[in-house]
Amino acid sequence: MSTPAYALQWLRSLVFVVQAAIMMFVIGLLWLPWAMVSRKGAMAGCHSWAKWVRWTLPIVGIKTDIRGTPPTDEVLVAGKHQSFLDIILIFSAMPAGKFIMKKQIYYVPILGLYGKRIGCIAVDRGKRTQAIKKMVADVAAGAAHPGQLIIYPQGTRIVPGVAAPYKIGTGVLYSELGQDCVPVACNVGLFWPRSGIMRYPGTAVVEFLPRIPAGLEMPEFMSRLETEIEAASDILNAEALKR
Repeated sequence: MSTPAYALQWLRSLVFVVQAAIMMFVIGLLWLPWAMVSRKGAMAGCHSWAKWVRWTLPIVGIKTDIRGTPPTDEVLVAGKHQSFLDIILIFSAMPAGKFIMKKQIYYVPILGLYGKRIGCIAVDRGKRTQAIKKMVADVAAGAAHPGQLIIYPQGTRIVPGVAAPYKIGTGVLYSELGQDCVPVACNVGLFWPRSGIMRYPGTAVVEFLPRIPAGLEMPEFMSRLETEIEAASDILNAEALKR
């Protein structure tokens, strides 16, 4: 990309980022009265903003593609995490998604409030053992509302093509919940990086993979989860780079 083209793309990226942030507050405030009295209102507000972001992504030349079959029942959804875009796309594809998320997000204006209202579970990533216990306790005690529980097994955003371990918390939840797990692959980090303003043109894909059935031993589950997500994400990355 030439210097003038890069500068223009950066400017488009800045416009996109600013308007998306503004609309988070606008949509959040518009849906707030309903969200405060009903989880359905909070879900509607979150889905509205996710749709807005997807609708405005052409500003930076990004198209989105959701492949596979998004679940609608109560399942554990384990996704590849490359940037905030995979959060938006995975959530937008399901009727009642809720996240295992770091505790600090609860204190972010609008975002934190809606996270609480849709049933997200906050964990302290600095206290791994306590975080896993709290996660399991919150789910078992019914603190989380029914829906699709989304967790990122690597625990943080990972640059495409970079290896990082899968953490045991996903396996613990899988064993404790007794639910199927739907793995999700993606390539979104190629177009919407984990940090910074710049966004790059292309087709950002999240792919819902075949379910891993409940009841597997934890080592087998963790091995399958990592193998399937990483292999599918590598394919998506290679496909995008060929274009």
